[in-house]
Amino acid sequence: MLVFEDGSQVGTLGGGCVEAEVKRRALTQLATGGIELLSFELDNDYGWDDGLICGGRMRMLVDPLRPGDEGTYYHELLRLFDDDRSATEVTVIEGKKAGGRDADRWLLDEQGRVVASRHAGSANPSAPSAMETDAVAPAELLSKLRPLATRPRPYIEAGLSYLPHLKRCRLIIVGAGHIGQKVAELAADVDFDVWVVDDRQEYCNGERFPAAKRLIVDAFDDAIRRLEVDRNTYCIIVTRGHNHDEQALLHLVETEARYVGMIGSRRKIKLIFDDLIREGISTAALSRVFAPLGIDIGSQSVPEIAVSIVAELIAHRNLGQLPDRIRPASVLTTSPLTSN
Repeated sequence: MLVFEDGSQVGTLGGGCVEAEVKRRALTQLATGGIELLSFELDNDYGWDDGLICGGRMRMLVDPLRPGDEGTYYHELLRLFDDDRSATEVTVIEGKKAGGRDADRWLLDEQGRVVASRHAGSANPSAPSAMETDAVAPAELLSKLRPLATRPRPYIEAGLSYLPHLKRCRLIIVGAGHIGQKVAELAADVDFDVWVVDDRQEYCNGERFPAAKRLIVDAFDDAIRRLEVDRNTYCIIVTRGHNHDEQALLHLVETEARYVGMIGSRRKIKLIFDDLIREGISTAALSRVFAPLGIDIGSQSVPEIAVSIVAELIAHRNLGQLPDRIRPASVLTTSPLTSN
């Protein structure tokens, strides 16, 4: 939440009395103080009037930016965002455990290098000399750092809070029909960079896909061969026909894509899998394919189908895999198949 001197704000911490108190403290710190770490215990007494009786603990970092503060830390964070690079913010939240000082903070790039820091006890929290404080050593915070390639969620280790900022995932939608169109709309709203592939200009265009980052109109075979697919790429196959689906899966199944999914009935999927095994695609590669596509929520309409698909994409992106309770049963057979 960004609080301005006139009391206006952008963003929220959830509303209610906690947010109001944090905002009050933020305005005080903006006028007179430095970086501060606030703690709130949400029990049956605190916040009763606002309905905050669910319990738990909240910690808020209040970090004022005032004239004279060069703001190097935030400039570096913005630069990493602009370059679409990952980063991790590390903050001391329990100084005794961490061997440092509450609210000291470091910004680490994808390689785990410290590129900026802010320190609670410095007159200029972003000044280079602040690195020479007695706060927790970078070696200590690096020992708990999780690789950003694994897309970790925020975590706490040994009194340190780790907040990963991850690259946006690209979603390649093969097929620009009604389902592809609705999936693209929802996926863009939840921070996927959407690319759409189809061989029909009348379907694959900016009017139907206003939020798409890229539209590719070409024969499926040629277009998919040229696609840029990496570990941050999600691919879904929702074309208008069995042959196009099989062709797309043939080219995508053995890429390093984080996720490959295909729509269709179990019978159709099994037929396509059997064909691809005869083409030399391994059962191990096919076992990675999410098919049928989407979480089973009893979808009937196109919007419901799109919701089920995007929910599966979100779950996979945020959790790394789908829990068994929501993942559809596999249709892949491991029985030996003959080519006769």
